Amino acid sequence: MSLRVHVDLTSSTPHYEQIRAQVAALVVAGRLVDGERLPTVRALANDLGIAAGTVARAYRELEASGLATTRRRLGTVVTAPAVGGGRQDVAEAAVRLVDVARAAGVSDEEVQDLVASALLTLPRRPATTSPTPAR
Repeated sequence: MSLRVHVDLTSSTPHYEQIRAQVAALVVAGRLVDGERLPTVRALANDLGIAAGTVARAYRELEASGLATTRRRLGTVVTAPAVGGGRQDVAEAAVRLVDVARAAGVSDEEVQDLVASALLTLPRRPATTSPTPAR
């Protein structure tokens, strides 16, 4: 499988975190689906020109967050629910945000900082539930 991630060697963000964040974003956006195999640790490390331990740590972090699991003989696979409903809307909004930010010359790190700030400062809204249909 060809996984489209890159590592910015000049970034202050640790390499494993860059990989984890990009793979997580692909899973949340539905571009990587449940059961899809990720490249082996060695293959991805070789493609990115970084140490295998760095990729292994990124995969461990993905496992800890429930987005991947490593299975004997099968490798590391995505373990995410199907994208739908509100998640799809959020994934599409994220794509639009990145597009607008890049067009405005805002760096990827600045976008991440802006989103992190919004998550910390905006109050959490209660989850809305669909009304139960009458029987």
